[in-house]
Amino acid sequence: MKKLKITATIKELFLIFYCFVCLAQKSISQTSSKPVKIIWTTDLSGDFSFAKKWSYPEGVEKNKYGQLTCDGFCPNEVENMKDDNGRIYKDSLKAYYKIVDTSHLFHTISCDAWCYEWAGTDFIDVYRQSNDTLFCKTWLNAATHCSLELTIIKDTCIAVIELKSVFDRFQTKYNCTTGDIIIDKNFLKQGILKAKFNFNFDHPEDSKKPIYWKGIIYSKINAL
Repeated sequence: MKKLKITATIKELFLIFYCFVCLAQKSISQTSSKPVKIIWTTDLSGDFSFAKKWSYPEGVEKNKYGQLTCDGFCPNEVENMKDDNGRIYKDSLKAYYKIVDTSHLFHTISCDAWCYEWAGTDFIDVYRQSNDTLFCKTWLNAATHCSLELTIIKDTCIAVIELKSVFDRFQTKYNCTTGDIIIDKNFLKQGILKAKFNFNFDHPEDSKKPIYWKGIIYSKINAL
């Protein structure tokens, strides 16, 4: 009887803890970011040379034979095109590169941040949602599971960090508390987002540890 009572108590404590976590996550997602007024310029200075750098898609590397190969999560059909040493058969090269993307991806952002599960990113997508609205989002990768989202509406920018943790089934959002962003108006007219930003975000789990994201963007604006 005592054993049953202890088991029931453990279950009740677990249920209380689970409800607390759910409510905490819900409260985080329900608060909203503070809109930041955009500073417009026609001659944004800074080192934008990163935009001339490029990388292969994640997981594509050169093997010891100088061949570009998929290393990681690869389509099943390409594994049969390599020998036991990882060398692509000569008669399979053309078919291999029809399946494995080896494009040169030019970097679109240079940034520094502190957020959970962050290890850096070189890419941000920028989309035009309407005449006066842009939506931007940084790429995730194998080591970085948080992304910066920017919604630019007329003279206002709304910044949010979205965390898709590999350790937690919840998706968490951290909202902007303070910050600034400068956008080059001339480049915007040419279909390019050239910007410099610095944002701070709320951190309900540890208010003494600041969450921030700062950097510069140089990216083509894509149509949805």
